[in-house]
Amino acid sequence: MEREVKTPESIHPAQWWHTLPAESGKAERIQCDLCPRDCKLHAGQRGACFVRQNLGGHMVLTTYGRSSGFCIDPIEKKPLNHFYPGSSVLSFGTAGCNLACKFCQNWDISKSKDMDRLMDAASPDGIAAAAAAYGAESVAFTYNDPVVFAEYAIDTALACRKQGVKTVAVTAGYIHPEPAKVFYAAMDAANVDLKGFTDDFYVKLCGGHLRPVLDTLVYIHHETSCWLEITTLLIPGQNDSTAEIKALSDWVRRELGPDVPLHFTAFHPDWKMDDLPSTPASTLSHARRIALDAGLHYVYTGNVHDSEGGTTFCPACHAALIERDWHTIRHYDLPNDGRCPHCRTVIAGHFGRFGKPFGARRIPVRLARR
Repeated sequence: MEREVKTPESIHPAQWWHTLPAESGKAERIQCDLCPRDCKLHAGQRGACFVRQNLGGHMVLTTYGRSSGFCIDPIEKKPLNHFYPGSSVLSFGTAGCNLACKFCQNWDISKSKDMDRLMDAASPDGIAAAAAAYGAESVAFTYNDPVVFAEYAIDTALACRKQGVKTVAVTAGYIHPEPAKVFYAAMDAANVDLKGFTDDFYVKLCGGHLRPVLDTLVYIHHETSCWLEITTLLIPGQNDSTAEIKALSDWVRRELGPDVPLHFTAFHPDWKMDDLPSTPASTLSHARRIALDAGLHYVYTGNVHDSEGGTTFCPACHAALIERDWHTIRHYDLPNDGRCPHCRTVIAGHFGRFGKPFGARRIPVRLARR
């Protein structure tokens, strides 16, 4: 549903909501239909994400055109290992999130209720033009979940498409099916955080549920042209058991197939879970072996120095095709056609001309509003 609302510049009419039937003696409310939280809001109230608000009986997005900052990053940082490796990506986020992960590693942005953190203002056209000017292959919606600023992300993705710039969503995939159709139709790639593989984990540590995320993963892979990779942050004692990792890997193999890359990344103490130890590298290597044994072709470790866990191997002849150390590509041996040069097996993903890799740099940039 979309209706005209006269509002300040950063306030933008939102989609995916409806007015609830009036109850006797109670003020009218509206319901947000963007994500499974289904927030029901009285006038002036904000949803759990804090950025979607009932303003005068209409749903609005309060962070449209405003960002917590822009940086040029390597695409491997998203992490995406099969989407134009070595390329640079213009990354940005806004504020707010529709989950409540106690281990959030960007909590100062995702949990922020201080809109003054949104220092950089940029229009969708301005972001697309900046990405092209900086030579970035793509724009990434990241730092906080782009689902909560879906209208801004979609408009930016469409503007990027006109400029020949690709777009990437780094998201938890917590979204209803109808908005998911519009959102992922605009995206060229997505890395979805599959935070654990039990509903108990999602309820207790994320404030959500597992099933909607699994449904999103199946939808992206089978119903869209959006390239998909998955990341699971392994937290000691919470979601790193052999049984849970095997169940997760078996599900990916069965429901998505062997060619969807899976990243196991290391947790570090943060936010409300600063009393736990960091994830040992051995846990990541163990998880990777379980997933490979389950039949997955491309399994990676992240947030650690692990040459083997960062390398893309041919699933047929096992040749090392792209050797990485964290976000740095050390060796690249994959032709533009994406076929193994040794046995001609097609490597799943999006590949192109490979020149000098961007490397592990992080370059903050400021955008002039357009």
